[in-house]
Amino acid sequence: MSLGLLLPGQGGQSPGMLALAQGHIEGAALLEEAAAVLGAAPADLLGRGDAFRNQVAQPLVCAAQLATWAALRERLPSPALLLGYSVGELAAHGIAGTFTPGATVALAHRRAALMDQACPGPAGLLGLRGLPLSRLEALAAEAGCEVAIVNGPDHAVLGGPGPALEAAAALATAAGATTVQRLPIGVPAHTRWLAGAVAPFAQALAAAGPRPSQVPVLAGRSGLAILGGAAAVEALSRQVAERLEWARCLAVARELGCTVLLELGPGAALSRMAREALPGVEARAVAEFRTAEGVARWVAGR
Repeated sequence: MSLGLLLPGQGGQSPGMLALAQGHIEGAALLEEAAAVLGAAPADLLGRGDAFRNQVAQPLVCAAQLATWAALRERLPSPALLLGYSVGELAAHGIAGTFTPGATVALAHRRAALMDQACPGPAGLLGLRGLPLSRLEALAAEAGCEVAIVNGPDHAVLGGPGPALEAAAALATAAGATTVQRLPIGVPAHTRWLAGAVAPFAQALAAAGPRPSQVPVLAGRSGLAILGGAAAVEALSRQVAERLEWARCLAVARELGCTVLLELGPGAALSRMAREALPGVEARAVAEFRTAEGVARWVAGR
C-alpha cells in the first residue's frame, strides 16, 4: 500500500471541518498557533460566518489541513506523495516540511492578500461540467475568461472578471453543460488576471526559508514532483496566475504507485474526483469518518 494525501483548496469550508483536529492535542495545538495569524480562533471564524472571505479562507483551510494531519500523523503510515489543489498545494508543502506550520499559515494569509490586491475588480471562478475540454476552452475565450483548472476531460473551472463569467455561464448552459456553478471564491485564481501577485508571493516564499523535503509534492500546474527548496518557490508562486492541471496530477499519482488516497478536507470533492478518474485506486475523505481511529483502521485495511 502506498498512501497519497489530497489537500483541497478553499470553497468547502463547513462548521465541522475542525472537529477531528480539535479532538486531539496535536491538532488543537496547531489550531491555537494558527489563531495568531488569523487574529481569532479558527472555530470562532467559522462560527461568525467569515470563513469564505479570501484572506480568512486561505489560511483557515491551510490551518485545518495541517491540524488534521497533526492529529492523524502518528496513526498512519508516512505518505509517499502529496497532492494539493490550489492553496492546498501550499499546505502540502507545510506537511512535507518545506515550511513550518506557522510559516505555512502566514504564507497563506499573504497569498490571499496579494491575490486580492491584484484582482481587477469583481471576479471569481465558475465550475463547468458536461462539455469537452476543447469546447470549454473555446467558450471561455468567447466569453472573455479562461480555463483556470482542468479537473477532467469534461470538467473544468473558469476564472475571470464577473461579467465574463456570467457570459460563460450563459454560453455553457446553452451548449448543454450539465453543471454550471459559480464558486464561493472572489478572485480569478490561476488566471492571467492575478499575474501581479506572482513576483511578490515568490519573494514572500523565499523569505520564509524553504527547506528540502523528503516527501514529494506534485506541482499543480505541471504534475512534476517537487522536493521543497527553490523549486517549491517557483511552483507555488507561478500557480497563482497559471492554469492548474489537476487531472494530470491524479494520473501522475497512479503512475508513481499510489494505491490509496486520503483527502484531509475540508469536504470530499477531491476524493470523489479521484474515484472517478482512477479505477482501482481507493480514495476517501477524512470528513467521512467520525474519529482518527476510524481513518487509521480504513487505511490499515487497504
